[in-house]
Amino acid sequence: MYPEELVKPMRDELINAGFDALYTNEDVENALSKEGTTLVVVNSVCGCAAGTARPGAIASLGGEKVPANLTTVFAGVEKESTQKAREFMMPFPPSSPAIALFKDGNLVHMLERHHIEGRSAQMIAQNLAAAYNEHC
Repeated sequence: MYPEELVKPMRDELINAGFDALYTNEDVENALSKEGTTLVVVNSVCGCAAGTARPGAIASLGGEKVPANLTTVFAGVEKESTQKAREFMMPFPPSSPAIALFKDGNLVHMLERHHIEGRSAQMIAQNLAAAYNEHC
């Protein structure tokens, strides 16, 4: 587990952009039981989360179509909610960072760490925007 003072700015980057932090199993279940689209960002302390995943997820929200619900869990910090979110992301293996789009509780688009590493925030944003155009 990472100390709160280390992860708070990383969590707040998404919260300040309109994402709801999910801390418990119940938080995740409630978020993913909502009708419509829900984006889940599996946040992380790694460099690709800071350099591309968080900025890409935030930049993806500038288009006409965006998810109705924006959420985040923090891998290595919020174990309970992260594990529950990953259950909904099956059959994809645990990955952090990761970004998943759900529609009516069903996984419709997934970016795993290997889709994020080595790509720019703009590429992540474009990938997500295309998914929003299809599913939102």
